[in-house]
Amino acid sequence: MGMHDQFDAAILDLGLPNMQGLTVLRKWRAEKRDMPVLILTAHGTWTEKVEGLNAGADDYITKPFHIPEVVARLRALIRRKSGAANPVLTHNDISLDTVAGKTMVGGKAVELTASELRMLTYFMHRAGRVISQNELMEHLYALEESAESNTIEVYVSRLRRKLGRDIITTVRGLGYRMD
Repeated sequence: MGMHDQFDAAILDLGLPNMQGLTVLRKWRAEKRDMPVLILTAHGTWTEKVEGLNAGADDYITKPFHIPEVVARLRALIRRKSGAANPVLTHNDISLDTVAGKTMVGGKAVELTASELRMLTYFMHRAGRVISQNELMEHLYALEESAESNTIEVYVSRLRRKLGRDIITTVRGLGYRMD
């Protein structure tokens, strides 16, 4: 999947059944797949860490690990890839704390559902860029989940209502853009 699908980040184990994780990573990098990669493995000597990082990993965690640390490191990798090192994203008068999950518009708190929050985060990391409905569907829903055909329109409409009508523009035939 990492060779064909676009992901915000990948967690890669080195001990895969059919191919070594470093081989997978090297193939991704040779194919110019630039998603951040976090190696999560039992292989924890300093030489293995150096080899993983030199092969193109962006971070390396050894087992045992704590889930909150993995989540925090993934968030940091995604922020850095989008050019936002700060966990608080801002766009115009909207501020989104990606760690606390709090949204402010013009200094006032706005309550968002989990799906609305994920969509807003995705838009804010890609402000000014056109995002297709398919891209939003792939980001918001896991591979096993399915959604109704108008789900994206519903969430965009809710975000417009809560954040301001002009914050997300429909680009006919292409998708949406956060202006």
